[in-house]
Amino acid sequence: MKLVIALLATAAVATTAFAADNVQKLPSGVIVEQIKQGTGPQPTVNDVVRVNYRGTLANGTEFDSSAKHGGAATFPLGRVIPCWTQGLQTMKVGGKAKLTCPAATAYGDRAVGPIPPNSDLTFEVELLGIQQ
Repeated sequence: MKLVIALLATAAVATTAFAADNVQKLPSGVIVEQIKQGTGPQPTVNDVVRVNYRGTLANGTEFDSSAKHGGAATFPLGRVIPCWTQGLQTMKVGGKAKLTCPAATAYGDRAVGPIPPNSDLTFEVELLGIQQ
């Protein structure tokens, strides 16, 4: 019985540690939750990345996705909102993450399309590849 309790306690601690390792809060306030760990290289700010993504407002309303534009998006990582620049650099190719972006790391006090000013945003991003 003691062995079973010890194994359950060890499993609970390991699960908690694993879950904590999957969530990182960056100094800017961006929260990166690794949904699926990638195994490839990590991009730098100077790279061009290819991603699938889905963006939602705090209330869950989808405002954009790569699927709406016909598939994966490719862009220079240094030329997007700070949340993406920072968050994607924590990922490896093949990985998928949820980025929680405070308004200051997204579009700030600007309204952009269906995104109201001062909006916190959430993105699910799958890093498909890196081009130099």
